Amino acid sequence: MKPRKDDFLERSKHLQKMTDDELNQYFWHLVEKVVDPLIELAKTHTSPSVERSVLLRMGFNSIEASKLVDMIFQRGLLGKGAGHIVWKIAKEKNIDIIEAGRALIEGKFWEDVDRIFKGVKNDA
Repeated sequence: MKPRKDDFLERSKHLQKMTDDELNQYFWHLVEKVVDPLIELAKTHTSPSVERSVLLRMGFNSIEASKLVDMIFQRGLLGKGAGHIVWKIAKEKNIDIIEAGRALIEGKFWEDVDRIFKGVKNDA
């Protein structure tokens, strides 16, 4: 195999006059260019098994995780992320994540989920 020609000095000319701050900003700009498509892909390509896995890692047991994912899927919110939904409710209600998930399983807080994730307003 033929060794690759070292052309670093040529390829890095646009970086050589940058300050440390400019290099730092440029680095994060490049990171965003790489990560943004991945984030977009994650928003549109999840599955019940992925979401159950997230909830299991958050501390829910498999029965709780399955029930939560089913309930979230039935509402058309799986793309919002099951863990994200539970976390948002826990944060809004100032309760533990497990407590929030179990409350959702019991049928509580779904009006809040709709308000937060669907923009549904309650006429109460």
